[in-house]
Amino acid sequence: MADSPAVDPFASTNDLTEEPSSSRKSSENVNVIPPTPVVTSATTPAAITAATRESVASALASATAYAVRPEVARSSTIFGTHSRQSSFIASYPSSPGPGVTQFSIGTPYGSMSRSSAGLATRPTTASSTGVASTGVAPTQSRTEPRLRTTLLPFLLRPSSMTTEPPADVRAPDGSLIEKPWLEGPTPAELAKTPFIKRVFTRKRISRFLPHLLALIGLGLGVLQCVLTYIDVSTERMDRQPLCLVMEEDFSGGEDAVFGSGGTFWREVNMDGFGNGEFEMTTGSSKNSYIKNGILYLAPTLTSEEIGLDNVLGNNGPYTYNITGCTFNQTAPNGGFILDPNGSGRQVFNYAGYYAACSATSNTTSGTIVNPIQSARISTVINAQSGSGNGSTKYGRVEIRAKMPTGDWIWPALWMLPVNNTYGAWPRSGEIDLVESRGNGISYTAHGANYVQGALNWGPTPELNSVSKSYSWWSDKRVPFSRDFHTYVLEWTTSFIRIYVDTRLHTLLEYQFNEPFFEKGDYPDTIVNGTNGQVQTLQDPWVDPATGQPKESAKNRWSAPFDQEFYLIMNVAVGGLNGWFPDGQGNKPWFNGGQNAMRSFANAQSQWYPTWPQNLDDRAMAVDYVKMWRHCDGN
Repeated sequence: MADSPAVDPFASTNDLTEEPSSSRKSSENVNVIPPTPVVTSATTPAAITAATRESVASALASATAYAVRPEVARSSTIFGTHSRQSSFIASYPSSPGPGVTQFSIGTPYGSMSRSSAGLATRPTTASSTGVASTGVAPTQSRTEPRLRTTLLPFLLRPSSMTTEPPADVRAPDGSLIEKPWLEGPTPAELAKTPFIKRVFTRKRISRFLPHLLALIGLGLGVLQCVLTYIDVSTERMDRQPLCLVMEEDFSGGEDAVFGSGGTFWREVNMDGFGNGEFEMTTGSSKNSYIKNGILYLAPTLTSEEIGLDNVLGNNGPYTYNITGCTFNQTAPNGGFILDPNGSGRQVFNYAGYYAACSATSNTTSGTIVNPIQSARISTVINAQSGSGNGSTKYGRVEIRAKMPTGDWIWPALWMLPVNNTYGAWPRSGEIDLVESRGNGISYTAHGANYVQGALNWGPTPELNSVSKSYSWWSDKRVPFSRDFHTYVLEWTTSFIRIYVDTRLHTLLEYQFNEPFFEKGDYPDTIVNGTNGQVQTLQDPWVDPATGQPKESAKNRWSAPFDQEFYLIMNVAVGGLNGWFPDGQGNKPWFNGGQNAMRSFANAQSQWYPTWPQNLDDRAMAVDYVKMWRHCDGN
């Protein structure tokens, strides 16, 4: 074997004895890597010594562990296909085993480095089918390339999957170092704390801390419940003894309710009550009547009485004078006002009287007779009589009622002061127990499934601060016109609360915790609407001379809601004050329109079909009314 010539593994059997000069360059010009000898069938076992066998075995082991030399990139090319790969490359053995000429067993020629400086023209190779020619060793299959470990997640890399802990967690003697927060107390520590067997370690603290926090949370919850109970029972509940002022269940008939000395009084008026309402309120029993112990307040069409042409004035101007007008009883000072001409005398307000008691339809001017007739009843007569059974201050009012049904119907249960102690509206206040709308629940500006409570107060009508003291309660699916509900007002020197059925359904709760003038956040000066002069805005609820409340200091923060108020129940239709916002629900008029009432009447075919034909279903129905006051008056 030592004297055998080097054999080209890719040469045919005929080329083993002679090297073609045309296919190789002279070895004098280039460094030729010695070809790898191949063990063929011509090699006899007898010619291989024991040392040679050991060398061959060593070479086979080296060839299996290492693919190519480190300075040569491994190629996946087999027999002429030279695709470069950047897979795993290990070190190639620096020298063959002892006694063995340098060669490679089973390493394809394509896996060896190609260098134009080290090799000449590539020799003829065996077929790529893997079947060796005579004298050529068949190519063995390669080991599958290993995945590039740098592309693996960190925890899947071999370096991070070791089961042996790192050296820095071992003691000098080789034992593992115990986690300090798991260590038990030392004898010295136990000596300092003889009352416990173990000190609080981090492990014990982490185990104990969630339970401690849970107990703290439970304790805080109990404390909150106790404080809330104390607050509700002492500050937000009316504990004063109550004395009954009025109770009406409508079981005595209309004479007992509306007759002389009756509980309620029918107001008759056509002026829109300051809201531009489209109805006239009548004393007719078709608009306010009692049936089976239930009071009904129902709106009807004026055209049913005088015809639609007269309502609109299509046959020429038509004047309607309402029967039993109550302007003289309801107007301040009996309808007398200061002479507008500046004489300083009190004169009768004829303009107000005509607006309240008559209306004329005229197609030229666009005016019409109020197209709706409805009802408005109140306890004002009894309240003003001094009998004490028609008003209350600090107490409770309870009304069980069912709201009406129909587009643009506006029901209300509310209260006004018996005497305007602090001046004209809204200086002396207004309490709205319930206001609603007859429009269906699909109405986008709060339909029949909403009820709202509010307080009106302010130094001037333009500075009415109702936006700071109103709220509502709603049922998402059922309108309040479907069934009876109980509406309650609770009124003390500290708060006003309005709710429906239960205190859990509170519409409004307003605390008297600071003077109303400060709550209003009003400007320092205003422009007088009469003469156009700028003047200082005065607090209407204090004495300007002393700066002290006009009432006792005890009631300073409740003014103007520290006076006697009487009850009103009415069903209005439409209006110009914004209760029905423009652009909502196909509203047929604009609040600022000059002929808004005519526009509403002309659209009767749109809204009237939503009104039930049965008056009982259309009307606001009232089951009973009860009124109490604090027995001590405070």
